[in-house]
Amino acid sequence: MTDLYQSQRAMRHMRRAAMQRGVIAILDVGTSKIACLILRFDGPERLREADGVGPMAGQSSFRVIGAATTRSRGVKFGEIAQMNETERAIRTAVQAAQKMANVRVDHVIASFSGAEPRSYGLAGEWELQDSVVTEQDVARALASCDVPDIGVGREVLHAHPVNFALDHRTGLGDPRGQIGNRLACDMHLLSVDGSVVQNLLYCIKRCDLELAGIASSAYVSGVSSLVEDEQELGAACIDMGGGTTGISIFMKKHMIYADSVRMGGDHVTSDISKGLQIPLAVAEKIKTKHGGVYATGMDDREMIETGGESGDWEKDRRQISRTELIGIMRPRVEEILEEARSRLDAAGFDSLPSQSIVLTGGASQIPGLDGLAARILGQQVRLGRPLRVQGLPQAATGAAFASAVGLCLFAAHPQDEWWDFEIPSERYPARSIKRAFKWFKDNW
Repeated sequence: MTDLYQSQRAMRHMRRAAMQRGVIAILDVGTSKIACLILRFDGPERLREADGVGPMAGQSSFRVIGAATTRSRGVKFGEIAQMNETERAIRTAVQAAQKMANVRVDHVIASFSGAEPRSYGLAGEWELQDSVVTEQDVARALASCDVPDIGVGREVLHAHPVNFALDHRTGLGDPRGQIGNRLACDMHLLSVDGSVVQNLLYCIKRCDLELAGIASSAYVSGVSSLVEDEQELGAACIDMGGGTTGISIFMKKHMIYADSVRMGGDHVTSDISKGLQIPLAVAEKIKTKHGGVYATGMDDREMIETGGESGDWEKDRRQISRTELIGIMRPRVEEILEEARSRLDAAGFDSLPSQSIVLTGGASQIPGLDGLAARILGQQVRLGRPLRVQGLPQAATGAAFASAVGLCLFAAHPQDEWWDFEIPSERYPARSIKRAFKWFKDNW
């Protein structure tokens, strides 16, 4: 764990250096596509001291100067399954984006969707030595959080302080400079399977790129798809990708829960392919052109040619009605939504004051999905598109690019994380001997 703490700190420094040079690449490694965007920053990054804890590390305005996507190869369930194939796909996307931007990039910020994320809520407190809260006090309060046993082979991907309390006042965004005696904090910690992260790091290194940051797709999709009020009052973002469906819950502009379901749009395509006995590529085409989840009387009469190149004329000329197609698609879509519903229930989503749910991601574009989702999830549901980003090509403004756009916002306005602070020697809340030693050192 300490290694990851150090490498996350190193990545933050690298991100800052890349932003000062003015260009950084964004890489969204998905199951169905790999998207690469190149950002140019309009000025030197503002100094961190000027900002609050909202995004405490500096902010900067940016625009997209290069964009490219390629079909993802070698990625299953949001995790790398074939290293060589994925490396080729990443190189293809990055080179095409560099060509469009006419610049060379060395640093990328990447997001991925698999790795079985798990959420934990931690709490810690610290008695202030001086009555004014300093950055060191915030670091001590974060270090006092008791890290649960996250399991062997798992790593911490995100660790956001989501709330500070000073004496009896709670709900503080930035406690620094305020006066009090006892500082308490709540932190949201997201752990993922370490080997998945290591594979991604290794793959990006093989592409001769330096990793300057890493994020969960569920988190960045929420950042780009939820409007400010939804992030403040509490809302869930369901990012329906190709291989996985990411779920994140936001409250007071912080992510407080994340999870993922190992099912997505590719599973719907696979069902169509098996049900109609047609190739996957043809099934994907039929799904995007004629798919849906609600059948009407008209759909019995709308015939779809399955097409094919098997050489058997009878088989290649087959037709099916749209009702049959919907009959194959709907059960899988319902299963994905029901799984998402059970994850939201487990997280206690019902107890949030506002209960809006935003559907985004490529698979959310199935016609009629919002109506079906409202019935299954039992909440107010809307389809979300990512926020507009300056310079983004029209082709990359759809729901399928929610995580790529969110990653741009994450790069430019990162939220505070554990590793942004100089955590004292008992960094990963260690055993009592270290703490005792620290106490002696500080007080004698």
